[in-house]
This record gives sequence, C-alpha cells and structure tokens, in this order.
Amino acid sequence: MTIKSNNENNIAVEDSPPLIAKGMLLPFIMIAALFPLWGFANDITNPLVKAFKDIFLISNAQSSLVQFAFYLGYGVMAIPAALFIRNYSYKSGVLLGLALYAVGAFLFIPASIYMEFNFFLAALCILTCGLAMLETTANPYILSMGHKKTATKRLNLAQAFNPVGSLTGMFVASTLILNKLQVEEFRAAEKAQNPEYSNLLPSIVDAKLGEALETFSVNEPLKHQAMQAADLMTVRGPYVTIAIVVTVLFFIYLLLKLPKTVNHNNRLTKKELKQTAVRLFKNKVYVEGVITQAFYVGAQIMCWTFIIHYGMNVVGLSSSEAQNYNIIAMILFLVSRFICTFLLGYFKPGYLLMLLACSGIVLMFNVIFVGGYFGLYCLIGVSACMSMMFPTIYGIALQGMKDDASLASAGLVMAIVGGALMPPLHASLIDSAPLFESISTVQSSFIVPLCCFLVISIFGYRVVHVHTAIHGAGE
Repeated sequence: MTIKSNNENNIAVEDSPPLIAKGMLLPFIMIAALFPLWGFANDITNPLVKAFKDIFLISNAQSSLVQFAFYLGYGVMAIPAALFIRNYSYKSGVLLGLALYAVGAFLFIPASIYMEFNFFLAALCILTCGLAMLETTANPYILSMGHKKTATKRLNLAQAFNPVGSLTGMFVASTLILNKLQVEEFRAAEKAQNPEYSNLLPSIVDAKLGEALETFSVNEPLKHQAMQAADLMTVRGPYVTIAIVVTVLFFIYLLLKLPKTVNHNNRLTKKELKQTAVRLFKNKVYVEGVITQAFYVGAQIMCWTFIIHYGMNVVGLSSSEAQNYNIIAMILFLVSRFICTFLLGYFKPGYLLMLLACSGIVLMFNVIFVGGYFGLYCLIGVSACMSMMFPTIYGIALQGMKDDASLASAGLVMAIVGGALMPPLHASLIDSAPLFESISTVQSSFIVPLCCFLVISIFGYRVVHVHTAIHGAGE
C-alpha cells in the first residue's frame, strides 16, 4: 500500500482497498437499511421529555426518566445481545432485535389506556432492548464486509443513513405529536389571555404557564384527565405505526439470505469469554473508546433533547417551533456526515475527531454564555461537529478485533447507556439554582455536554499522538 502524507499524524492519502468487498454490496445495503430504525426511535422519543413533563405535570428531572428508560435498554441488552450473536448468527440478531422493537412499540397501546407514566418507561426500555440487539449486530457486521483499512469509512457510510430515520422521527414528532397536543393548545391560549407575558423573560413565562396547568388540573380534574387521555392517544399513534412497519420488516429479513462473514458455529465457552474479556481490558484504545462513546452519546442526547427547553426557555418559542430547529440540526448532521465520510479519505479519523470535538467546545461556550438566537444557532451547529463521532469512535475502538468484534461491539453499544445517565444530571441542573449569575439554568445546564466534548477531544488527541505510535490506531 502506498501512503502519501504531508503530516504523518494528521493527513493520509493512500491507495485503499475497495470500500465494500466483492459480493457484499446487497448485504451491505440491507443491513444499512436498518440504521434509520434506531435513528427514528431516538428522535421521536427526545421531544417526549418535554411533552410528558406537561402532560403528567412532573419536574424536568422526572421527565428525563424517559431518556433514562430509553437508553437503559442498551445497558441491559448489549452483553446478552453479543453473546446471542456469537452463539448464533448476525441474521438471528437482526430478527430478535426487530421482534423486541415491535413489542416495545406495541406496548404504547396499553400504556396510553392506563395513562401511567411508568408503563411508557417500561415500553421504551423493551423497545431499546431491540435497538441494542440491532446495533450490536449491524455495526460489527458492516465492519466485517470488507478490508479492515476501510472499516471506519464503511461504518461512517452506513451510519450516514441513520439521520434519515432521525429526520423522519423529528418530523413526525413535530407535526403529528407536538402540534396536536391539547396541552400545547392550553399553553397558547394562556399566552393569548395574558398579553403582559410578551414583556417577560421566556423562562418566567414558561414557569407561569406551568403554574396555570397545575391550577387547571386542580380546579378542573375531569377536563384535565380528558386532555391527558387525548394527548397520550396522540403520542401512541406513531409508535403503533412503526411497530407495524417493523413487524413487516421482520418477515422480510426472515426470508432474506445474509452471508456469514464471521464463524458463529462454535459456541462461546466460559473460558473463551474470560480470555476475550481479558484481551479487551488490556486494549487501551478499546477501553478509552468505550468510555468516550458513553460521553459522546450523552452529549448527543442532551443537545437534541434539551434544544426544546432552550428554545422555549431562552428564546421564547413554542415546543413545536423549537422542535423545528431540532430538525434543522438533524439536516446539518446528515449533510455533515457525508462530508466527514469524504474527508476520512484524506484525514486520519483520530485527527478529525479531535478537531470536531474542539469545535463543539467552542460552540458550547456560546450556548452557555451568549444565549438568545445566537446561542440557539450554536446549539444547532454542534450537530455538524457530532455527525461522525459515533461511528469514528466505534471504528477506532474495534480496529483489528476480528472474532472478538461481536463482544467488543457489545461494550461500545452498552456505552450508549451514557444517554441514560447524563440527561437526568442535565435536567437536575435546570431544576436547581443558577450556576452563573444572570444566566438562566437552561443555558448553564449545557456545561454537562461541554465537559463531554472535552473528554472526546482528549481521546482524539491520544489516538493521534499516543496510540498511533504504539498500535497504529486511528489510521
């Protein structure tokens, strides 16, 4: 292989092997077609944090349990998923993942009938057990569909289809959920009846509207319960639809023939499992990659979930208007993903990761300390920085894993539990006293994703300047 380099650590233009191995194009397309499924689930669920806060009249910290339950499924299911795939096949992993996804989505029906917040949390957790199975299957399968030198770029290409599902989920959330909620109509009516609200800060208006909802629930309990029931019916509609779609996909993949790229015939023994675990824990690039992935997922979920809070509290938008800015952020994420996939042909993954993480830190400073529309635009801009982080961290951490890939993949998928742990911390900062004088708690709460980008930048630096010298990571 010929490498032409102007800066050995940063830029590498080389004659690469084919991106996708011969005969693997159709399997690649079929597996890449699964990636929008978890993008859709992620981004139709994010707005539920704010929606459930108003529907069930709970705190920000309580409503953030939506994200905790959603991403807890990854922590619960990742290791069992890897063991299942290792003992059976990638196709079996796809089928079980689709089945769990459909069951979780269908459970929104009884949850909406009983009008119990905890039932929705359980349904989301089961749904994401299916997502964990799908991701644990799809990511290493894509990596195995060609030469290891093109693995990271190949995964970035497949991951580029993920935002298609995310955009669809955001559009559905904005037009079919947030725009149809009776609680939003109540808030709009309250603002219309109190023109003096236009002279108040958005954060104060938001608090007053919350108080009005509390008063309405006490004074008109039957009307409030009817409003809750109608809104929960609105929420469940898209989930039932995606459950039907996923059920159809289950039967399509059941009949589909997928090639074996890794030997799954030999069942994993306890001794082999222990040996694999020891090898993984000794691999510094992998261990640091798992930790970094947890911080990345936490940052992504916080930026996309609390953009609605930021738009409503800092700028004064309605929830559906704020969600429209989230759609813009996802479009930017999608465009940037294809641009970054192209740039990976010229820049080493670790260097590009470090550069984008540092850019995210700069934008977060503006989100926190500048605020207003400029802060909102910077929060949108962060999506461009995040676009290639997940697959790049994933590809770097799994480089050269071979038969250990399915179990190693489980650790990286389990790291998605960062999306369960960090949003409640972020939400608790919104509910607490201000960290900085004259800055709203919503703005200052974004110090949490700022710290996450700092961790990612350190990992990128170590990949470029430490691990490359030792293991050749990030090449």
